[in-house]
Amino acid sequence: MSLRQSFVAAVSLRTTAPARRAFIRTASALPAASPSATPSSTSQAPSSRALASQAQPLPLGSVSESVFAPLDDFSPRHIGPRDEDIQKMLAELGYKSLDDFIADAVPKEIRLDADGSKTTESSSSASATPIIALSESELARRGLEIAEKNANFKSLIGLGYHNTNVPPVILRNVLENPAWYTSYTPYQPEIAQGRLESLLNYQTMIKSLTGLDISNASLLDEGTAAAEAMTLSYGHGKSKRKTFLVDERVLPQTISVLRQRARGFEINVEVVNLSQGLPESHKTSKDVMGVLVQYPDIDGRLKDWSSLAEETHKAGGLVVCAADLLALTMVKPPGEWGADIAVGSSARFGVPPGFGGPHAAFFAVRDKLTRKMPGRLIGVSKDARGSKAYRLALQTREQHIRRAQ
Repeated sequence: MSLRQSFVAAVSLRTTAPARRAFIRTASALPAASPSATPSSTSQAPSSRALASQAQPLPLGSVSESVFAPLDDFSPRHIGPRDEDIQKMLAELGYKSLDDFIADAVPKEIRLDADGSKTTESSSSASATPIIALSESELARRGLEIAEKNANFKSLIGLGYHNTNVPPVILRNVLENPAWYTSYTPYQPEIAQGRLESLLNYQTMIKSLTGLDISNASLLDEGTAAAEAMTLSYGHGKSKRKTFLVDERVLPQTISVLRQRARGFEINVEVVNLSQGLPESHKTSKDVMGVLVQYPDIDGRLKDWSSLAEETHKAGGLVVCAADLLALTMVKPPGEWGADIAVGSSARFGVPPGFGGPHAAFFAVRDKLTRKMPGRLIGVSKDARGSKAYRLALQTREQHIRRAQ
Protein backbone atom coordinates (compact mmCIF):
# COMPACT_ATOMS: atom_id res chain seq x y z
CA MET A 1 0.00 0.00 0.00
CA SER A 2 1.38 3.38 -0.99
CA LEU A 3 1.77 6.27 1.43
CA ARG A 4 -1.20 8.00 -0.18
CA GLN A 5 -3.41 4.92 0.22
CA SER A 6 -2.38 4.44 3.86
CA PHE A 7 -3.15 8.05 4.63
CA VAL A 8 -6.58 7.87 3.02
CA ALA A 9 -7.38 4.62 4.86
CA ALA A 10 -6.37 6.10 8.21
CA VAL A 11 -8.45 9.19 7.65
CA SER A 12 -11.44 7.06 6.63
CA LEU A 13 -11.38 5.26 9.96
CA ARG A 14 -11.12 8.41 12.09
CA THR A 15 -13.45 10.90 10.46
CA THR A 16 -17.03 11.34 9.37
CA ALA A 17 -18.24 10.89 5.81
CA PRO A 18 -17.86 14.59 4.81
CA ALA A 19 -14.32 14.62 6.20
CA ARG A 20 -13.40 11.43 4.34
CA ARG A 21 -14.62 12.87 1.07
CA ALA A 22 -12.60 16.05 1.61
CA PHE A 23 -9.39 14.16 2.36
CA ILE A 24 -9.89 11.74 -0.51
CA ARG A 25 -10.28 14.64 -2.94
CA THR A 26 -7.02 16.13 -1.66
CA ALA A 27 -5.15 12.83 -1.75
CA SER A 28 -6.43 11.99 -5.23
CA ALA A 29 -4.81 15.13 -6.57
CA LEU A 30 -1.38 13.97 -5.39
CA PRO A 31 0.82 11.87 -7.75
CA ALA A 32 1.57 8.36 -6.54
CA ALA A 33 5.12 7.68 -5.40
CA SER A 34 7.18 5.46 -7.70
CA PRO A 35 7.69 1.93 -6.30
CA SER A 36 11.33 2.07 -7.40
CA ALA A 37 12.00 5.22 -5.44
CA THR A 38 14.90 4.88 -3.03
CA PRO A 39 16.62 7.25 -0.61
CA SER A 40 19.30 7.83 -3.21
CA SER A 41 16.72 9.00 -5.74
CA THR A 42 14.81 11.37 -3.49
CA SER A 43 16.31 14.27 -5.34
CA GLN A 44 14.11 13.34 -8.28
CA ALA A 45 10.91 13.42 -6.18
CA PRO A 46 8.55 16.32 -6.92
CA SER A 47 8.85 19.25 -4.56
CA SER A 48 6.11 20.19 -2.12
CA ARG A 49 5.56 23.40 -4.11
CA ALA A 50 4.97 21.34 -7.23
CA LEU A 51 2.54 19.05 -5.44
CA ALA A 52 0.64 22.01 -4.08
CA SER A 53 0.34 23.54 -7.54
CA GLN A 54 -1.13 20.29 -8.94
CA ALA A 55 -3.73 19.80 -6.14
CA GLN A 56 -7.30 20.90 -6.67
CA PRO A 57 -8.16 23.78 -4.33
CA LEU A 58 -10.88 23.14 -1.72
CA PRO A 59 -13.39 25.66 -0.42
CA LEU A 60 -12.03 27.63 2.50
CA GLY A 61 -12.67 25.85 5.81
CA SER A 62 -14.19 22.71 4.27
CA VAL A 63 -11.49 20.34 5.55
CA SER A 64 -11.04 21.88 9.00
CA GLU A 65 -14.77 22.01 9.67
CA SER A 66 -15.30 18.41 8.60
CA VAL A 67 -12.27 17.08 10.46
CA PHE A 68 -13.47 18.47 13.78
CA ALA A 69 -17.14 17.72 13.24
CA PRO A 70 -18.62 15.43 15.94
CA LEU A 71 -18.49 11.73 15.15
CA ASP A 72 -22.09 10.67 14.57
CA ASP A 73 -21.60 7.13 13.32
CA PHE A 74 -21.42 5.20 16.59
CA SER A 75 -24.70 6.13 18.27
CA PRO A 76 -27.02 5.48 15.31
CA ARG A 77 -25.24 2.22 14.53
CA HIS A 78 -25.26 0.77 18.04
CA ILE A 79 -27.98 2.62 19.95
CA GLY A 80 -30.47 4.41 17.76
CA PRO A 81 -33.05 2.75 15.48
CA ARG A 82 -32.10 1.81 11.93
CA ASP A 83 -33.28 3.86 8.98
CA GLU A 84 -35.89 1.28 8.04
CA ASP A 85 -37.17 1.24 11.63
CA ILE A 86 -37.50 5.02 11.60
CA GLN A 87 -39.49 4.90 8.36
CA LYS A 88 -41.83 2.24 9.77
CA MET A 89 -42.50 4.31 12.88
CA LEU A 90 -43.06 7.47 10.87
CA ALA A 91 -45.44 5.64 8.53
CA GLU A 92 -47.38 4.33 11.52
CA LEU A 93 -47.75 7.90 12.79
CA GLY A 94 -48.61 9.27 9.37
CA TYR A 95 -45.44 11.25 8.63
CA LYS A 96 -42.97 11.10 5.75
CA SER A 97 -39.90 12.43 7.55
CA LEU A 98 -38.55 13.27 10.98
CA ASP A 99 -38.65 16.95 10.10
CA ASP A 100 -42.41 16.75 9.48
CA PHE A 101 -42.89 14.90 12.75
CA ILE A 102 -40.81 17.41 14.76
CA ALA A 103 -42.66 20.31 13.13
CA ASP A 104 -45.92 18.94 14.53
CA ALA A 105 -44.56 17.75 17.88
CA VAL A 106 -42.47 20.79 18.92
CA PRO A 107 -44.37 24.07 19.42
CA LYS A 108 -43.33 26.82 17.05
CA GLU A 109 -42.61 29.15 19.98
CA ILE A 110 -39.63 27.06 21.13
CA ARG A 111 -38.52 25.49 17.86
CA LEU A 112 -35.00 26.23 16.60
CA ASP A 113 -33.91 26.62 13.02
CA ALA A 114 -31.29 24.38 11.46
CA ASP A 115 -28.48 26.79 12.37
CA GLY A 116 -29.50 26.83 16.02
CA SER A 117 -31.21 30.22 15.88
CA LYS A 118 -34.81 30.94 16.79
CA THR A 119 -37.33 32.71 14.61
CA THR A 120 -40.40 34.26 16.21
CA GLU A 121 -43.71 35.11 14.58
CA SER A 122 -43.16 38.81 15.18
CA SER A 123 -39.82 38.74 13.41
CA SER A 124 -39.06 37.05 10.10
CA SER A 125 -35.31 37.11 10.75
CA ALA A 126 -33.45 34.95 13.23
CA SER A 127 -32.62 36.35 16.64
CA ALA A 128 -29.31 38.13 16.99
CA THR A 129 -27.89 35.51 19.40
CA PRO A 130 -28.33 31.96 18.09
CA ILE A 131 -29.15 29.23 20.61
CA ILE A 132 -26.42 26.65 20.16
CA ALA A 133 -26.16 23.31 21.92
CA LEU A 134 -23.25 23.15 24.36
CA SER A 135 -21.04 20.22 25.25
CA GLU A 136 -20.83 19.05 28.86
CA SER A 137 -17.60 20.94 29.55
CA GLU A 138 -18.93 24.09 27.85
CA LEU A 139 -22.12 23.89 29.89
CA ALA A 140 -20.09 23.51 33.10
CA ARG A 141 -18.05 26.60 32.24
CA ARG A 142 -21.21 28.51 31.40
CA GLY A 143 -22.74 27.49 34.71
CA LEU A 144 -19.69 28.74 36.59
CA GLU A 145 -19.84 32.06 34.73
CA ILE A 146 -23.46 32.51 35.76
CA ALA A 147 -22.76 31.45 39.36
CA GLU A 148 -19.93 33.98 39.65
CA LYS A 149 -22.46 36.76 39.06
CA ASN A 150 -24.22 35.90 42.32
CA ALA A 151 -23.51 38.03 45.35
CA ASN A 152 -22.81 36.12 48.56
CA PHE A 153 -24.80 37.30 51.56
CA LYS A 154 -25.28 35.94 55.05
CA SER A 155 -28.31 33.64 55.21
CA LEU A 156 -30.99 34.99 57.53
CA ILE A 157 -33.74 32.53 56.64
CA GLY A 158 -33.87 31.08 60.16
CA LEU A 159 -37.03 29.08 60.95
CA GLY A 160 -34.97 26.12 62.10
CA TYR A 161 -32.52 26.14 59.19
CA HIS A 162 -28.97 27.19 60.00
CA ASN A 163 -25.67 27.25 58.18
CA THR A 164 -23.02 24.98 59.63
CA ASN A 165 -19.25 24.62 59.62
CA VAL A 166 -18.63 20.98 58.77
CA PRO A 167 -15.12 19.52 59.20
CA PRO A 168 -13.77 18.12 55.90
CA VAL A 169 -13.31 14.67 57.43
CA ILE A 170 -17.06 14.52 58.11
CA LEU A 171 -17.86 15.74 54.62
CA ARG A 172 -15.69 13.07 53.01
CA ASN A 173 -16.77 10.14 55.12
CA VAL A 174 -20.44 10.89 55.77
CA LEU A 175 -22.09 13.62 53.71
CA GLU A 176 -20.15 12.78 50.52
CA ASN A 177 -20.45 9.02 51.02
CA PRO A 178 -23.61 7.80 49.22
CA ALA A 179 -23.62 4.59 51.26
CA TRP A 180 -25.00 6.56 54.20
CA TYR A 181 -27.92 8.26 52.53
CA THR A 182 -28.93 6.12 49.53
CA SER A 183 -29.57 2.79 51.25
CA TYR A 184 -33.16 1.93 52.05
CA THR A 185 -34.56 0.40 55.24
CA PRO A 186 -32.03 -2.21 56.44
CA TYR A 187 -34.17 -5.33 56.80
CA GLN A 188 -31.08 -7.26 57.91
CA PRO A 189 -29.42 -4.49 59.90
CA GLU A 190 -27.45 -6.80 62.17
CA ILE A 191 -25.10 -7.43 59.26
CA ALA A 192 -23.97 -3.78 59.40
CA GLN A 193 -22.62 -3.64 62.96
CA GLY A 194 -20.72 -0.42 62.29
CA ARG A 195 -23.86 1.38 61.22
CA LEU A 196 -25.77 0.15 64.26
CA GLU A 197 -22.97 1.27 66.57
CA SER A 198 -23.02 4.77 65.06
CA LEU A 199 -26.79 4.95 65.54
CA LEU A 200 -26.44 3.79 69.13
CA ASN A 201 -23.96 6.62 69.74
CA TYR A 202 -26.48 9.01 68.17
CA GLN A 203 -29.25 7.75 70.45
CA THR A 204 -27.02 8.14 73.50
CA MET A 205 -26.17 11.74 72.63
CA ILE A 206 -29.84 12.65 72.05
CA LYS A 207 -30.74 11.07 75.39
CA SER A 208 -28.06 13.09 77.17
CA LEU A 209 -28.96 16.42 75.55
CA THR A 210 -32.73 16.13 76.02
CA GLY A 211 -32.60 14.77 79.58
CA LEU A 212 -35.13 12.06 78.71
CA ASP A 213 -34.95 8.31 79.19
CA ILE A 214 -34.71 6.94 75.68
CA SER A 215 -34.29 8.03 72.04
CA ASN A 216 -35.02 6.33 68.75
CA ALA A 217 -32.69 6.13 65.75
CA SER A 218 -34.26 9.21 64.07
CA LEU A 219 -37.31 10.12 61.98
CA LEU A 220 -37.78 12.09 58.77
CA ASP A 221 -37.75 15.75 59.86
CA GLU A 222 -38.84 18.03 62.68
CA GLY A 223 -42.37 18.56 61.37
CA THR A 224 -42.93 14.83 60.97
CA ALA A 225 -41.54 14.16 64.45
CA ALA A 226 -43.90 16.75 65.96
CA ALA A 227 -46.83 15.12 64.16
CA GLU A 228 -45.77 11.73 65.52
CA ALA A 229 -45.62 13.22 69.01
CA MET A 230 -49.15 14.56 68.58
CA THR A 231 -50.54 11.18 67.50
CA LEU A 232 -48.63 9.48 70.33
CA SER A 233 -50.31 11.87 72.77
CA TYR A 234 -53.65 11.04 71.17
CA GLY A 235 -53.15 7.30 71.57
CA HIS A 236 -51.64 7.49 75.06
CA GLY A 237 -54.78 8.46 76.94
CA LYS A 238 -57.70 6.10 77.43
CA SER A 239 -60.34 8.79 76.91
CA LYS A 240 -59.21 9.70 73.35
CA ARG A 241 -59.01 13.42 73.89
CA LYS A 242 -59.19 15.53 70.74
CA THR A 243 -57.50 18.89 71.47
CA PHE A 244 -53.79 19.56 70.93
CA LEU A 245 -52.53 23.01 71.92
CA VAL A 246 -49.62 24.55 70.00
CA ASP A 247 -47.80 27.67 71.12
CA GLU A 248 -47.97 30.50 68.61
CA ARG A 249 -44.17 30.75 68.49
CA VAL A 250 -43.67 27.25 67.09
CA LEU A 251 -42.09 27.06 63.61
CA PRO A 252 -44.78 27.63 60.93
CA GLN A 253 -43.79 24.61 58.85
CA THR A 254 -44.26 22.40 61.91
CA ILE A 255 -47.74 23.82 62.51
CA SER A 256 -48.62 23.14 58.87
CA VAL A 257 -47.62 19.48 59.16
CA LEU A 258 -49.54 19.12 62.42
CA ARG A 259 -52.74 20.42 60.88
CA GLN A 260 -52.42 18.12 57.90
CA ARG A 261 -51.79 15.04 60.06
CA ALA A 262 -54.61 15.96 62.47
CA ARG A 263 -57.27 15.70 59.75
CA GLY A 264 -57.20 11.93 59.61
CA PHE A 265 -57.59 11.63 63.39
CA GLU A 266 -60.13 14.47 63.67
CA ILE A 267 -57.81 16.16 66.15
CA ASN A 268 -58.43 19.82 66.91
CA VAL A 269 -55.12 21.71 66.63
CA GLU A 270 -55.35 25.09 68.39
CA VAL A 271 -52.54 27.63 67.99
CA VAL A 272 -52.58 29.80 71.12
CA ASN A 273 -50.27 31.81 73.36
CA LEU A 274 -48.94 29.43 76.01
CA SER A 275 -46.35 31.79 77.50
CA GLN A 276 -48.62 32.41 80.51
CA GLY A 277 -49.68 28.79 80.87
CA LEU A 278 -52.81 26.99 79.72
CA PRO A 279 -55.68 29.23 78.59
CA GLU A 280 -58.41 29.53 81.21
CA SER A 281 -60.88 27.71 78.99
CA HIS A 282 -58.63 24.63 78.93
CA LYS A 283 -57.43 24.46 82.54
CA THR A 284 -60.50 22.55 83.64
CA SER A 285 -61.16 20.93 80.27
CA LYS A 286 -60.94 17.17 79.94
CA ASP A 287 -60.23 17.35 76.21
CA VAL A 288 -56.56 18.51 76.11
CA MET A 289 -54.32 15.59 75.20
CA GLY A 290 -51.08 17.57 74.98
CA VAL A 291 -49.21 20.79 74.23
CA LEU A 292 -46.30 21.67 71.94
CA VAL A 293 -43.76 24.42 72.63
CA GLN A 294 -40.61 25.57 70.80
CA TYR A 295 -37.37 25.77 72.80
CA PRO A 296 -35.91 28.30 71.87
CA ASP A 297 -38.93 29.76 70.08
CA ILE A 298 -39.18 31.17 66.55
CA ASP A 299 -37.64 34.47 67.71
CA GLY A 300 -34.75 32.78 69.51
CA ARG A 301 -36.15 33.50 72.97
CA LEU A 302 -35.77 31.01 75.82
CA LYS A 303 -38.49 30.44 78.37
CA ASP A 304 -38.85 28.21 81.39
CA TRP A 305 -41.84 26.02 80.54
CA SER A 306 -41.91 24.16 83.85
CA SER A 307 -45.12 25.83 85.07
CA LEU A 308 -46.89 24.99 81.80
CA ALA A 309 -45.68 21.39 82.08
CA GLU A 310 -47.08 21.15 85.61
CA GLU A 311 -50.47 22.51 84.53
CA THR A 312 -50.64 20.20 81.53
CA HIS A 313 -49.83 17.13 83.59
CA LYS A 314 -52.55 18.07 86.09
CA ALA A 315 -54.99 18.35 83.17
CA GLY A 316 -53.99 14.86 82.02
CA GLY A 317 -52.00 15.81 78.91
CA LEU A 318 -48.45 15.30 77.65
CA VAL A 319 -45.85 18.01 77.04
CA VAL A 320 -44.00 17.99 73.71
CA CYS A 321 -40.92 20.17 73.25
CA ALA A 322 -39.45 21.02 69.83
CA ALA A 323 -35.87 21.77 70.80
CA ASP A 324 -32.65 23.00 69.21
CA LEU A 325 -29.88 20.44 69.77
CA LEU A 326 -27.10 23.00 69.68
CA ALA A 327 -28.90 25.16 72.23
CA LEU A 328 -29.38 22.13 74.48
CA THR A 329 -25.62 21.99 75.00
CA MET A 330 -25.97 25.23 77.01
CA VAL A 331 -29.52 25.39 78.41
CA LYS A 332 -31.67 23.28 80.73
CA PRO A 333 -32.72 20.01 79.03
CA PRO A 334 -36.47 19.60 78.34
CA GLY A 335 -36.64 16.47 80.46
CA GLU A 336 -35.55 18.44 83.53
CA TRP A 337 -38.35 21.00 83.30
CA GLY A 338 -41.09 18.46 82.68
CA ALA A 339 -41.29 17.62 78.96
CA ASP A 340 -42.50 14.10 78.14
CA ILE A 341 -41.40 14.11 74.49
CA ALA A 342 -38.59 16.04 72.81
CA VAL A 343 -38.31 16.39 69.04
CA GLY A 344 -36.28 18.49 66.65
CA SER A 345 -33.87 18.50 63.72
CA SER A 346 -30.60 16.58 63.89
CA ALA A 347 -29.19 18.94 61.26
CA ARG A 348 -27.82 21.01 64.13
CA PHE A 349 -25.15 18.34 64.49
CA GLY A 350 -23.55 19.80 61.34
CA VAL A 351 -25.67 18.98 58.30
CA PRO A 352 -25.72 21.96 55.88
CA PRO A 353 -29.11 23.19 54.61
CA GLY A 354 -29.14 21.46 51.23
CA PHE A 355 -32.39 22.88 49.81
CA GLY A 356 -34.36 21.56 52.80
CA GLY A 357 -32.54 18.32 53.54
CA PRO A 358 -31.39 15.77 54.40
CA HIS A 359 -32.47 16.76 57.90
CA ALA A 360 -33.26 13.75 60.08
CA ALA A 361 -35.29 14.38 63.21
CA PHE A 362 -34.61 13.19 66.74
CA PHE A 363 -37.34 11.77 68.97
CA ALA A 364 -36.85 11.15 72.70
CA VAL A 365 -39.43 10.09 75.30
CA ARG A 366 -39.84 9.00 78.90
CA ASP A 367 -39.83 5.31 79.75
CA LYS A 368 -43.62 5.09 79.99
CA LEU A 369 -43.95 5.99 76.29
CA THR A 370 -41.26 3.65 74.92
CA ARG A 371 -43.62 1.04 73.48
CA LYS A 372 -45.53 3.68 71.53
CA MET A 373 -42.46 5.45 70.18
CA PRO A 374 -42.22 5.52 66.35
CA GLY A 375 -39.17 4.42 64.39
CA ARG A 376 -36.44 2.05 65.53
CA LEU A 377 -34.40 1.59 68.65
CA ILE A 378 -30.85 0.23 68.58
CA GLY A 379 -29.84 -1.93 71.54
CA VAL A 380 -26.84 -3.91 72.79
CA SER A 381 -27.07 -7.70 72.90
CA LYS A 382 -24.84 -10.78 72.56
CA ASP A 383 -24.21 -12.99 69.56
CA ALA A 384 -24.08 -16.80 69.48
CA ARG A 385 -20.50 -16.73 70.81
CA GLY A 386 -21.33 -14.46 73.70
CA SER A 387 -19.64 -11.40 72.20
CA LYS A 388 -21.22 -7.95 72.31
CA ALA A 389 -23.42 -7.23 69.30
CA TYR A 390 -25.83 -4.50 68.24
CA ARG A 391 -29.35 -5.16 67.05
CA LEU A 392 -32.73 -3.53 66.55
CA ALA A 393 -34.16 -3.90 70.03
CA LEU A 394 -37.50 -2.25 69.29
CA GLN A 395 -39.30 -1.61 66.02
CA THR A 396 -42.92 -2.29 66.91
CA ARG A 397 -44.32 0.26 64.46
CA GLU A 398 -42.33 -0.72 61.37
CA GLN A 399 -44.25 -1.91 58.32
CA HIS A 400 -42.67 -5.37 58.21
CA ILE A 401 -43.67 -6.27 61.78
CA ARG A 402 -46.61 -8.67 61.92
CA ARG A 403 -49.71 -7.17 63.47
CA ALA A 404 -52.43 -8.98 65.38
CA GLN A 405 -55.04 -10.37 63.01
